[in-house]
Amino acid sequence: MHLGKAIRMERIMNRNDGRTIVVPLDHGVTVGPIYGIVDMRETVNQVAEGGANAMLMHKGIPRCSHRAGGKDIGLIIHLSASTSLSPFPNAKTLVGSVTDALKIGADAVSVHVNLGDETEPQMLADLGALCSEANEWGMPVLAMMYARGPKIADEYDPGIVAHCARVGVELGADIVKVNYTGDPESFARVVDGCCVPVVIAGGPKMKSERDLVQMVYDSIQAGGSGLSVGRNIFQHPNPAKIVAALNKVVHENWEVDAAMELL
Repeated sequence: MHLGKAIRMERIMNRNDGRTIVVPLDHGVTVGPIYGIVDMRETVNQVAEGGANAMLMHKGIPRCSHRAGGKDIGLIIHLSASTSLSPFPNAKTLVGSVTDALKIGADAVSVHVNLGDETEPQMLADLGALCSEANEWGMPVLAMMYARGPKIADEYDPGIVAHCARVGVELGADIVKVNYTGDPESFARVVDGCCVPVVIAGGPKMKSERDLVQMVYDSIQAGGSGLSVGRNIFQHPNPAKIVAALNKVVHENWEVDAAMELL
């Protein structure tokens, strides 16, 4: 691996276990300044104190969230976007570049692809080109890979999720983010078909803390490399505390009941 990429990977993943807790904070483009991402500096403080490995945001937000103090945390710059106001919300457009991210001081970049959407060809072209450019600079790429479109009956179907993960790695991503398939056995098959770290998305706001902790625990047991969870963390009443509990599961192999004691 390119030395620069190896160093940057260690800034967004735990070098001892190869796992990560990423907190996406890019929702402002998609749905606006919702609860939890209004005061970005405070949110970053919370997730950093809890022990998150990295935060993920668009290129304009680091100026609103840089703290110049506190616990360190990795920075991933998200390079694709769409809004809920669009008639084509699943069509992701590139809105930044690898050099933008480098100038900001980012440790990685990310891009979102919705397989099955009518604009899939352009999103795949963007992912492939971005991975090539990022590789030249030694910049890790996290690919958010989902299946959303007219032919997709169930985006959580294990075969479809495995296909999404495989597309990401085939086109050059260094970390792949996908939906959790619902059980460790089926998710293990997703991980087996992907030779780079696989992290799970959080999905919609969950009903309970235990549901989230259990899902993360099960994904780790299946061979997953952690999580990239937004709303279920930054909209939690105490983001630092929920991250601390997840940290125990991801990085210290705690059981669910033990992690729940912290909550």
